[in-house]
Amino acid sequence: MPHTKVIPIPILGKRTINAYLLLGRRPVIVDAGMPGSARRIYDQVARHGVDPTDIALIVITHGHIDHFGSAAKLHRLTGAPVAGHVADLEPFRTGRAREPYLPTGPMGRLLDRNRNVHVQTDPFEPDVLVRGETNLDDFGIAARIMPTPGHTAGSVSVLTDTGDLVAGDLIANSFMGLIPGRPANPPFHDDPLRNLASLREMLALNPTRLHVGHGTALDPDRVRRWATREHQHLSRLATRGRLSTRAGNPGGQT
Repeated sequence: MPHTKVIPIPILGKRTINAYLLLGRRPVIVDAGMPGSARRIYDQVARHGVDPTDIALIVITHGHIDHFGSAAKLHRLTGAPVAGHVADLEPFRTGRAREPYLPTGPMGRLLDRNRNVHVQTDPFEPDVLVRGETNLDDFGIAARIMPTPGHTAGSVSVLTDTGDLVAGDLIANSFMGLIPGRPANPPFHDDPLRNLASLREMLALNPTRLHVGHGTALDPDRVRRWATREHQHLSRLATRGRLSTRAGNPGGQT
């Protein structure tokens, strides 16, 4: 099987919100952007010389509206099955992300006031239910879906045979990609400590690059240094009782 190539598909701005086109023996899409993004993704796939109706699979990394918002419409346009983790079935089936969002800092608190993150979209039922590590050879790419919970309970990443990690919101660029190459938390996490553990689990697999939902590809060594600092930061917050999670640990936000 040919090596898998990762191509960013910008949804908003230059790289503020990204989907990805993965090319192997057959093409696969990772993430579907905000509601109203399906035609934009479809057209960009075509501009890369790929017939969108040849898409073998649409992988949704998690149940936030900027990642699954156009999944139902993109499924209708391409005919491709959709894969999503069983732990995020509620937002997929209702078309609405779980709320309240739990901001990771000032950017999250600002975005939480933006009505676009609270909208409802067309619901969908995943054709491929992810419960654990899932090989994608049958869909034409040398890659695996890897559960990476924490950002949401059902967050997943896609790891290719050449070490490219398409990481969803496991990590982001600073300020939603406005500072490219600088690792940062995305605006929200349901469980920051669990997300950091998932990130470290993926880094232990020695990825070559981390392709993220918000911003440009990140260097793994730079992410490792960031993760060490973030662990210290979260440990201090937890000690002070100021680390909130969806599991119910009350306190102030970071």
